[in-house]
Amino acid sequence: MDYLVVIEESSSGYGAYVPDLPGCVAVGDSRREVMKLIREGIKLHREAMRHGGEDIPKPTTRGKVIRIRAA
Repeated sequence: MDYLVVIEESSSGYGAYVPDLPGCVAVGDSRREVMKLIREGIKLHREAMRHGGEDIPKPTTRGKVIRIRAA
């Protein structure tokens, strides 16, 4: 399954979350680290949901980068 991961950069590092898996988040010092952590987080989050008897949401969120000219 392909889940959309949103990555945000801040002054202290990077954060990532998965819109289709509420509560599935990760933070790291680098983009590479946060991507590694969110991959692990998705697996653990789905396992916890399965163990709790919850339905695993199918990925439905899609993203698109739109370029605009600087003013």
